[in-house]
Amino acid sequence: MVKIGNIELPEFPLLLAPMEDVSDPPFRRLCKTHGADLMYSEFISSEGLIRDAMKSRMKLDIFDYERPVGIQIFGGDEEAMALSAKIVEAVNPDIVDINFGCPVKKVVCKGAGAGVLKDIDLMVRLTKAVVNSTHLPVTVKTRLGWDEDSINIDEVAERLQDVGIKALTIHGRTRAQMYKGEADWSHIARVKNNPRIQIPIFGNGDIDSPEKALKYKNEYGIDGIMIGRAAIGYPWIFNEIKHFFETGEHLAAPTLEDRVEAARNHLKWAIEWKGERVGVFETRRHYTNYFKGIPNFKEYRQKMVTHDDAIDVYAVLDDVLDKFADYKPA
Repeated sequence: MVKIGNIELPEFPLLLAPMEDVSDPPFRRLCKTHGADLMYSEFISSEGLIRDAMKSRMKLDIFDYERPVGIQIFGGDEEAMALSAKIVEAVNPDIVDINFGCPVKKVVCKGAGAGVLKDIDLMVRLTKAVVNSTHLPVTVKTRLGWDEDSINIDEVAERLQDVGIKALTIHGRTRAQMYKGEADWSHIARVKNNPRIQIPIFGNGDIDSPEKALKYKNEYGIDGIMIGRAAIGYPWIFNEIKHFFETGEHLAAPTLEDRVEAARNHLKWAIEWKGERVGVFETRRHYTNYFKGIPNFKEYRQKMVTHDDAIDVYAVLDDVLDKFADYKPA
């Protein structure tokens, strides 16, 4: 069993990564249904929370069926981070997570996300401000360092543990790499094997198959894996990995019916959460991924992303079941 503060997780938990414009309640619900053990929200600007910005507030929505769930915040100002942690605490998540890994320019320019990787002292002060302002367990997600010449994850891990974080997720790339090249997990393994480190260490980066998950679990000795991009449009990956760990065999690939059901549920839950107009609009970005690899699908995808009424989208999904009845997963 892995523990984050008082939160108990399975022996080798699979975590859903916080992804901007992806990890919202409907998507998290799908991943939970298909085996994710711990979910994180999209990242939320501490400044936005304090200003009471509508978009930031909406991201605080969590539901009991998805627990345990963490809310992730980012920012470069100690006072703002401490205040936003108190705002987050009020909605009663299980965990507060700090983002020190987002490589996107608009976040980095504000001295937040991966921008903080250049200044470990600031990273420590920001973390301490959050830890001191909440009774919830605080976790951190970060990268190896700013670039190849400034990989500082060993010092970061020790110092953040010393100020009270309860778990650390490390993405095996530098900020300079963005999402290019291969994630280097040897640095993550080194942190995990540091005798001073007592908190759970989770690895993140490039896990896109059960085989790779098992290989990295055995090779790097981490406490669990966080999965991001591989789960987009493919929430089945969590149960597939668990099944492979237990049996050494592959679960059957999702059928056409499974894919349609996932798309249908995603749309339904998005509408329940945000209303029909926004729910229909926000689910559009997921259809391509749900039906990836199905030949001659373009016409149907086009219909799904242009209809404004849910009833029309559901009708297209019914049509898909009929038209592609002969489709067999590879």
